Amino acid sequence: MMGLHADLLRRHREVLPSWLALYYDQPIALDRGEGRHVWDLEGNRYLDLFGGILTTMTAHALPEVVEAVREQAGRLLHSSTLYLIESQVALAERIAALAPIPDAKVFFTTSGTEANEAALMLACTARRSQQVLAVRNSYHGRSFATVAITGNRGWSPSALSPVDVKYVHGGYRLRSPFGHLDDQAYIDACVEDLRDVLATQTAGDVACLIAEPIQGVGGFATPPDGLLGAWKQVCDEHDILFIADEVQTGWGRTGEHLWGVDAHGVSPDLMTFAKGLGNGLTLAGVVARSDLMDGLPANSISTFGGNPLSCSGALANLQYLLEHDLQGNAAKVGGALLRELTERASRWPAVAEVRGKGLMIGIELVVPGSLDPDPAAAGRVLEATREAGVLVGKGGLHGNVLRVAPPMSITMEEAEVGLAALDAALTAR
Repeated sequence: MMGLHADLLRRHREVLPSWLALYYDQPIALDRGEGRHVWDLEGNRYLDLFGGILTTMTAHALPEVVEAVREQAGRLLHSSTLYLIESQVALAERIAALAPIPDAKVFFTTSGTEANEAALMLACTARRSQQVLAVRNSYHGRSFATVAITGNRGWSPSALSPVDVKYVHGGYRLRSPFGHLDDQAYIDACVEDLRDVLATQTAGDVACLIAEPIQGVGGFATPPDGLLGAWKQVCDEHDILFIADEVQTGWGRTGEHLWGVDAHGVSPDLMTFAKGLGNGLTLAGVVARSDLMDGLPANSISTFGGNPLSCSGALANLQYLLEHDLQGNAAKVGGALLRELTERASRWPAVAEVRGKGLMIGIELVVPGSLDPDPAAAGRVLEATREAGVLVGKGGLHGNVLRVAPPMSITMEEAEVGLAALDAALTAR
């Protein structure tokens, strides 16, 4: 008799695109969750160290969020932005107050892809230019324009583009030609690269530079603190707008600050967010200076962006995050986990680097004795940890980086369980 997962996989392949990536040799379906744990359709329990790609920010089935969603669903599911939405206004007020942008306004979308698309439209309209700077090894979404600014060939299925994009060095240090330099020298080299790109590859009227403080899909590649601030200084010299993509780094996940860009001493002109704020509800958005946000010369609406259900859940989720200092927990538990992984890495020949901040930890795997990427090893570790009851993610330019990013309420005891599973899998490989 065919198992539940095997039968669902057969049906999936019949009606869904072949390019939808699935984890594991025998893909699983998650049926329910509680706290930091999930159960699949066949009843297996797992410690979730990936949180639906950093989306389950607080916890699975968090009672405060569940109750807020239940209460709102019992009153009204939808209205669209043609009507005032009280929870949307309240959430925008909270975000504007927390954002590192003065005189901020907020526009809500349904995904990080759509948020980055909207940010590009705001920036390109303001500058009357379709020239965009992005960072090598970056990922910004799956729409036509956001694929065009994604500096990772594995996630760029088309060379066609509505924007003219040029890429700069800086996000991924391990394989950078500047990787041997110390922090300040590395920043200086990346700034000079930016200046060279501006001088040789653009027409001089660039609209914006978009960058992730830590590259998410790129394998949690972490540049030195201060790099984005140094880029922003060059952007200001050329009247280029700076967009911080905080889709994965936002809401305190790095442990150090509420926003990843804060580590770089810079106030962006625009900032995008998504994933964790909704804790699984479809919610994302753009924060921008009011002159930029109000700069579109036409009317617009959002049918689903900032809908009552998502905003009500997000308000409860954000309140829980702040009241329980989950940023502090990310610093404490994530810091301890990062230290332990770094210390043990010398015993794992396949590990080239352990990197990240807070509860964003990447483990890059290579062929022992070299820097040759080993995506097959990452796949084997993914399978081994699942068999041990732990779910981790995978990414990186070559698909060879393990990604650890659990809900931010994870306990030290749960982190130790995850560490033991990773230790066993990396030792056995």
